[in-house]
Amino acid sequence: MLMKLFDLYTRTPLLRNSKQFFFIICGLLAAGKVSSQSLAGVTMTLDTSFTTNSAYENTKKTHPYSKIVKEFSFKSVKEKKNITYCKVGNRALKLDVFYNIEKEKSPRTAIIIIHGGGWRSGSRTQHYPLAQKLAHLGYVCFTPEYRLSTEALFPAGIYDVKSSIRWVRENASKYNVNPNQIVILGFSAGGEIASFMGTTGNMPLFEGTDCTTNIRSDVNAVVDIDGTLSFVHPNGQEGDDSKRTSAATNWFGYSKKENPKLWEAASPLSYVSAKTPPTLFINSSIPRMHAGREDYIKVLNNSHVYSEVHTFEGSPHSFCLFDPWFDPTVNYINNFLNTIFNK
Repeated sequence: MLMKLFDLYTRTPLLRNSKQFFFIICGLLAAGKVSSQSLAGVTMTLDTSFTTNSAYENTKKTHPYSKIVKEFSFKSVKEKKNITYCKVGNRALKLDVFYNIEKEKSPRTAIIIIHGGGWRSGSRTQHYPLAQKLAHLGYVCFTPEYRLSTEALFPAGIYDVKSSIRWVRENASKYNVNPNQIVILGFSAGGEIASFMGTTGNMPLFEGTDCTTNIRSDVNAVVDIDGTLSFVHPNGQEGDDSKRTSAATNWFGYSKKENPKLWEAASPLSYVSAKTPPTLFINSSIPRMHAGREDYIKVLNNSHVYSEVHTFEGSPHSFCLFDPWFDPTVNYINNFLNTIFNK
């Protein structure tokens, strides 16, 4: 995979002149000087360690008043599940669609929801309640799966999410979506991926070769729920392999020490610019979960790009899955999108 990226770089003048691609090439060069990329984490066995129930067992120890948000049954919300949006070899990647049949007169804002789980675990089904609630408000929501580190290393999952964005835009008329109002929303690892989508839209190096079309992969807004902005920021703690192989190390196949430039190249903070769309940050009280946020926002402010930050003081990392934080989270999302799309 890395050699393919290098070949693309050497054959494309525009890429060679872009500072963003410098990070990748440094990673490639460093890779030749370190141990080979580890495939130990690619077990091809689904990691089910992170679920809503498992997160709740940890959360209720410190927040006994919290409650799991169950799926909703809104009569106005229809669902279509297990739609194939991309095929990678024999692997069919699926997504689900949630839409409101009572609010279909004008094209609607689309929200693509990316689940968390350390790039290794988790499931799109964890965000069905969020998709249902947002669809009830009039949004068209999509919950795609993507290849986790048990199946493929970075940037495979990035390619998948890019493909889901192109699929949504390509099928905009079918689902009554405004192709110029596509929002990417993610929680935890999904939040990091969402921000990465926002900063690398249409960037050839991260588009992949499967399910590629002439359809754009950029998004018009980002909602990052407690996802890191940098894998190498001093305020972050990604890459601690002292007790066990960290989630990020499993995703990259290299530790931070072995290939720091690759870790930097995978960070949304490395690409944030005036082209980054308006961004909403919704955070827990855990500082390491939003490492790099202030530096990121500084670039947005200097570029006159709108952003908002909302923090739930004293909240756990998985707050968006539970009451009493679920409804306020939905309200923050809805108010932010109303603001930027002038509803």
